[in-house]
Amino acid sequence: MPRTLEPDGLNRSRPELAERLMAIMRRELPSLVDEIVGEIRDTIPDYARPIDGPYGRTLRSGVERALAGFVEWLSSPSAPLDDICYKLGRFEAYEGRQLDTLQSAYRIGAQTGWRRVMALHQRHDLAPATVSVLADALFAYMEELASSSVRGYLEAKRQLDDELQAGHRRLLRLIVDGAPRDLLAEHAASVRWVLPDQVTVVVLRPSAPIVRTLLDDDLLTDLDGTDPYLLVPGPLTADRRAMLELAVAESKAAAGLTVALDRAPDSLRWARQALGLVHEEVIDDGPLTLCANHLETLWLFADAPLIDQMARRQLACVDHLTKRQRERLIETLRVWLRTRGTAAQVGEELGVHPQTVRYRMRQIEHALGDDLADADTRFAIEVALRALWLREQTPSPGAYDEPDGRSGRR
Repeated sequence: MPRTLEPDGLNRSRPELAERLMAIMRRELPSLVDEIVGEIRDTIPDYARPIDGPYGRTLRSGVERALAGFVEWLSSPSAPLDDICYKLGRFEAYEGRQLDTLQSAYRIGAQTGWRRVMALHQRHDLAPATVSVLADALFAYMEELASSSVRGYLEAKRQLDDELQAGHRRLLRLIVDGAPRDLLAEHAASVRWVLPDQVTVVVLRPSAPIVRTLLDDDLLTDLDGTDPYLLVPGPLTADRRAMLELAVAESKAAAGLTVALDRAPDSLRWARQALGLVHEEVIDDGPLTLCANHLETLWLFADAPLIDQMARRQLACVDHLTKRQRERLIETLRVWLRTRGTAAQVGEELGVHPQTVRYRMRQIEHALGDDLADADTRFAIEVALRALWLREQTPSPGAYDEPDGRSGRR
């Protein structure tokens, strides 16, 4: 990038910068490089690595090129600056360090360079005006190098963040697809993510508003697809729940059960099923619905056609009754199976006289015969009745219909 110092720029002071001064400065470069590298390595722990290693060579090369660029820039202020500091900024981003470390190195370089300028002033009897120009030029040059590094750092950081997010999404898909652990471990290491022993999958509605900045940094997310979801490492603690509820406060989300890593596909499947039931208004815990609170309902709704078949099989004995009779008997049977209470207790829940309960139970016993005494049959009937009772609150297509076309949803 062209650079001209303003308003007291180098161009207007060029008479002070004679060839003699350029020659002096070039002779000083090797020892100045050694001094600056030494100061940086002694002061900044991140750079105190073997000088013959990749970090040491990168540091020395950067200092050499920056100083050589400074001398050339004094000779030709309009010439483009060396891009080494732009590359150093990128290097810091790729190394995962904050830019403060490199900025500290620049400050050390500027201070060491200024001490050398003052030594040259004494040794070669440089004019005060020349020293002033050199000082202004040195600090302006270092500022320019620092700005170049910032640009390189920020560009690399954006690129790395994009690549990291893409890598995280690939890892998330591998996890919910049930990939082998050794493959997951290899991919997790490449994107700097630690594989947990347990995970919890959370799903959202398509295009659901979510405050992404509120999400914890260690979550794996895929929120831009047609079926947005995210993965929480470990169990859904109270803090995790509070974080998610805030992030999805304007929408609805459902959290699957916390499972072992290799069972993540199950957690995702259950969460999606739960969100479907939230959409149908069968269940609802607010912004975040937990599968753990609705296991029975999830099970009963897991295979609706099969529940329909069970209902038809177990309740066929009352198909010949009128709808009103059938509804009364089925409701009485459901309450009795659930409570195993006396006629008085069942009657109190139903709001009818105990004698009415006894009359209905005799009808039920007559219709079912010995089946009511069989534990397996009672269980099957109770499952069917529980599912039909849940459906009664939110009828949906495909629910059990009786042979004569009368709805049996209850």
